[in-house]
Amino acid sequence: MARIGLLGGSFNPAHKAHRAISLAAMTALNLDEVWWLVSPGNPLKEGAKDMAPFEARFASAQRQARNARIRVTDFEKREGTRYTVDTVKRLKHRFPKDQFIWLLGSDTLPNFHKWRNWRGLAREVPIAVIPRPGYDSVAHAARAMGWLRRFVRPLSQAIRWTEWSAPAIFMLRLPRDPTSATAIRAHLPNWHRRLSQRTANAPHLGMPLSSRRPLDRSSR
Repeated sequence: MARIGLLGGSFNPAHKAHRAISLAAMTALNLDEVWWLVSPGNPLKEGAKDMAPFEARFASAQRQARNARIRVTDFEKREGTRYTVDTVKRLKHRFPKDQFIWLLGSDTLPNFHKWRNWRGLAREVPIAVIPRPGYDSVAHAARAMGWLRRFVRPLSQAIRWTEWSAPAIFMLRLPRDPTSATAIRAHLPNWHRRLSQRTANAPHLGMPLSSRRPLDRSSR
């Protein structure tokens, strides 16, 4: 039974803060792996003019995940799941012996109530909230926290998260990295053009993956 953190997003592009929070979460939650679920299209970002092609975003995630226990996957694209709650249900069905926890950036909490069936998602898996610079006050005042707050568990119990039944929320205290995809796009609006198709199809260079399951094309 593996303890797996799930980090979903557009990764537009993936950057060092994604890697840093994933590695920190591994320690804080005693995770075996973190899976990066690269979204083929975020429903809340439909029509965004600065959204790079999926292949470029996937490739940027692969590059950031090198030499770490991070698995980059196109699971949502292949499974055709559009909403996170459906993705999590599909993952739990596909990998019933594993235990999952959703990694949620505090910068996402203000809009969490807009996610499809967000309460249902909280009932599917525990959630670990990752601090992001400048979002402490707005995260705690988020509309969704009005419901989630009753399920906040002691930080001292975070490493034993598998013993808690969902809903269970852990507000982690991790080092803050100010790097943001928005700032990167503002500085390099054509960042994705630098990634060739060859790079996008390159093999994942992270830690050796278990042969028990071909999660994504990079692990085959």
